[in-house]
Amino acid sequence: MAKQDSRSDLVGLVSTDRERVETAWVDSVAGSLKGRISKAEVGRELRELYTALVEGLTAGGEDARSEELSETRALLTELSRNRARQGFTPSETAISVMALKQALEPALRNDSAADTSTYLRLSRILDDLALFTIETYTRTREEIISSQADQLMELSTPVVKLWDGVIALPLVGTLDSARTQVVMEKLLQALVDTGSEQAIIDITGVPAVDTQVAQHLLKTIVAARLMGAECTVSGIRPQIAQTIVALGIEFGDIVTKATLADALQLALKKSGVDLVAHQGGGR
Repeated sequence: MAKQDSRSDLVGLVSTDRERVETAWVDSVAGSLKGRISKAEVGRELRELYTALVEGLTAGGEDARSEELSETRALLTELSRNRARQGFTPSETAISVMALKQALEPALRNDSAADTSTYLRLSRILDDLALFTIETYTRTREEIISSQADQLMELSTPVVKLWDGVIALPLVGTLDSARTQVVMEKLLQALVDTGSEQAIIDITGVPAVDTQVAQHLLKTIVAARLMGAECTVSGIRPQIAQTIVALGIEFGDIVTKATLADALQLALKKSGVDLVAHQGGGR
């Protein structure tokens, strides 16, 4: 009986003067978002959320993770994911729940001990729901960042067909283990798609070559050779050449060239292209 009374107190608190509470809640949240979402949209989200919360509390949900509040969590998941995609901060997302506590304060009558106790119980539920929104927001942001990193990695690793049988892979930026895997996969796929036997890996855009970068390059070249392609590394600037010598890095029988043009000239020659004839034909 006491538990039922306790539930009634919670439901009574959120049901008292509901229209005023919803209006105050919407005004507070919309104001914190500074017009980046329309007040009408905020109102739709929060009123739907409030209905789910009242129904969950009526059904006996006093734990934010309870089955009774599953619909509330589902709506908060959607709200949190949307806020993350729209570029809002975790605080701006959590305020969608926390502002309800302030909106409910006027519903307390005469500061009675019973009302205060009920309000504190509801506050704990809302605090847990606010933490839930931040957890969901964080997971979504991590997914977005991971997806963007993958897309940037794809964009920063283009494979270009320079001539029949000759492809080039211009690298820009740091070459780490994760990117090496992408580079290797794209190069090997390009070799299959184009039937090329000559591959140029241009490192003009790689700021520095250390032992780790050299190892990643060698792995990529070995993989290409297993596909039957000869590889040439171009973009060996004086500073990079000095670093390679100082570190004692051995490229073995791998051909290196100072520029992409030099590497292309060599690759065409290996492919049997008569450069003099082509140059003369263009005059």
